[in-house]
Amino acid sequence: MAKRTKSKALDTEFTMFDVVYEDGSRTSNRRVLTALLGGLDGDEPARTAIMEQDQVISEKSGKPPLAIATIARSSKAVAEPDQRKDARKKRPG
Repeated sequence: MAKRTKSKALDTEFTMFDVVYEDGSRTSNRRVLTALLGGLDGDEPARTAIMEQDQVISEKSGKPPLAIATIARSSKAVAEPDQRKDARKKRPG
């Protein structure tokens, strides 16, 4: 049986962003290289990178790119603890 290799963690290579466009539509988890961020410009290079991604997508789809209203870093989902395990531990006595 072949060993399973782990994929690279996206947290170190990419930062995820949620994008809201001027028409009200939204895209989530847009990847931007972390190396582009963190300078004096903050997250502004992410806007440029996402605009470049949108340009490539629009060329392939034949539709004009949408104007970006806001960008924000995606929040990490918080895993909820399994309630069944807790219920098994607390048996009525």
